Amino acid sequence: MKKDAPLRLLGDITPAQFMRDYWHKKPLLIRQAIPGFKPLLPFAQLAELATKDYVESRLVTLTDGQWDMQHGPLQELPPRTQREWTMLVQGVNLQDDAADALLRQFRFVPDARLDDLMVSFATDGGGVGPHFDSYDVFLLQAEGQRRWRIGPQKDLSLVEGLPLKILSKFKPTEEFVLEPGDMLYLPPHYAHDGLAIGDCQTYSIGFRSPSYQELGEAFLQFMADSIDLPGRYADPDLAPSGKPAEIPKHMLGTIADELNKMQFTEDDFTIFLGEYLSEPKHNVFFTGPDKPLPAGRFAQTAAKKGVTLSRKTQMLYRGKHVFINGESFAVGRADKATLEALANERKLDGAAVAAASEDVMEALFAWYTDGWLELN
Repeated sequence: MKKDAPLRLLGDITPAQFMRDYWHKKPLLIRQAIPGFKPLLPFAQLAELATKDYVESRLVTLTDGQWDMQHGPLQELPPRTQREWTMLVQGVNLQDDAADALLRQFRFVPDARLDDLMVSFATDGGGVGPHFDSYDVFLLQAEGQRRWRIGPQKDLSLVEGLPLKILSKFKPTEEFVLEPGDMLYLPPHYAHDGLAIGDCQTYSIGFRSPSYQELGEAFLQFMADSIDLPGRYADPDLAPSGKPAEIPKHMLGTIADELNKMQFTEDDFTIFLGEYLSEPKHNVFFTGPDKPLPAGRFAQTAAKKGVTLSRKTQMLYRGKHVFINGESFAVGRADKATLEALANERKLDGAAVAAASEDVMEALFAWYTDGWLELN
């Protein structure tokens, strides 16, 4: 994707302009970002996904001023004639090719930040209350109308005792009604409230924004298996103690000095982050082909037709390191271009496969049998 080419998706500004002027900074309303856009999945298929235990879903209802939220699987929904209820289905891009293709239109933001496509279906008056997100989001109207009220308020205190995180002092400064194909971008912590006008569907393109606490805990766990601190604590010069319950100062200093010898390198951080960001979510499962081709036949077919990554596969790279679905390995210069092309384009044509090294072909075959990529 060319960062210097205007995108209709962004209101005919370039991705570079968007990142400079709006990303993480201020909202952007884009009328007819996708002209003529219609829901990619009919309501019945969306409702069917919400019944699956491998799909995250929620049902939010507002009855006589009382909020309620039910987590999926959702085996039963309120009647379509009932007002003020919302069904939220996460990760629809993992379940449908068209939804995945829509999400990939936003790859002017790195894959390391791109999260998922959530679909929200609401009946008249339905919404989830005034709230804020801790991440950037694009809100694409797919069906019907939704009235959005937004504001840059600093007071993000919440109403206590509710199953949803609803702002207690919502003060909108702008209001828009979105039609199918319209899209609203909001930066993190920007307060917003969307109410359905009749039945409506809204597609939310969200981005990953892990907390540093979460990253720190995961990194220390990741490094636990690679730490090597030889030796054992000893104190041959220990003096008799008059205060047996007090931790000796020498013991504290000695152990602190030894633990401070742990040094983390840029490679450590790179491998951790690549594996962490490419790790499939807990509800993502891969299924290989029912009758996989043997290695030789796979190589012949792939060299003719090419291969494509599964829509569930996350493939990243940095320097000599390649990451795929939570696994990592280092590659030489000869294989680097091929695997980077696969990660960036999410596919290789037959000619690229035919020119791949034996090591790359072994990897492609293993990923094929695991369901991580498919033959075109």
